[in-house]
Amino acid sequence: MRKELHIRLERLSAWFGFVLLVGMLATFAVGNLLRPMSPTNTPEQIVDFLTDNQTRILLCVALMVLFIPFEYPFVIVTSLQIRRIEGGWGMLSMIQLTTGVVAPIGFFFPLAILAAAAYRPEIHSPDLLSAMSDTFWLMYVGNACIFVLQVWSIGLAALVDRGPKPVFPRWFGHLNIVLGILLIPGAFVFLNKTGPLAWNGLLANVIPSMAYLVWKIATPIVLLRAVKSEEAELAETSEAQLASA
Repeated sequence: MRKELHIRLERLSAWFGFVLLVGMLATFAVGNLLRPMSPTNTPEQIVDFLTDNQTRILLCVALMVLFIPFEYPFVIVTSLQIRRIEGGWGMLSMIQLTTGVVAPIGFFFPLAILAAAAYRPEIHSPDLLSAMSDTFWLMYVGNACIFVLQVWSIGLAALVDRGPKPVFPRWFGHLNIVLGILLIPGAFVFLNKTGPLAWNGLLANVIPSMAYLVWKIATPIVLLRAVKSEEAELAETSEAQLASA
């Protein structure tokens, strides 16, 4: 592949991070899902929510199906930049790649379950719909801690980079380490129905969501700068080869 095309694809993949951010916020707003329902809601309240928001939820899931694939190029360009730090495929780039592949599944599977609940709520019992709604929120919030290794691999790569022109700034490394720590409380939503560790709680949902929002803005910016520095390195290498020829 021509170097120019390689850089263009990487730059486009980095921009997909913004596409994902806007798409996720818009689709969850459409589905009326930005604010989680309470884990203490009764089955009747859950049925009312699914019935009142049926079209919105199904449209949300349909849109997410269209947006989710953009996560893959975004994950790949991140690993390719970590690969520059490691000098080839290594532990950190591979951990980021493999855990990043799971990321879209962590969004789509819970949403598919909620869509199944909203698809025909009139034919299911309130208890079944309540269980499906619980499954959605437990998976969506609780599974977030799975991505701790992903963001920590990015953070560690930024912190261990000792090159003359680091691929990622050090503050970005610290941001990823902090985000990983903030995602850990999500694991405890399975044990709590109320309080800060419930799926709508401060520690399990609100703070991690805000941190993730910051990360989702910062990461594409950092990746675009990294791709620009890679482009400059390739240009310098080409010039050196021409000079020595």
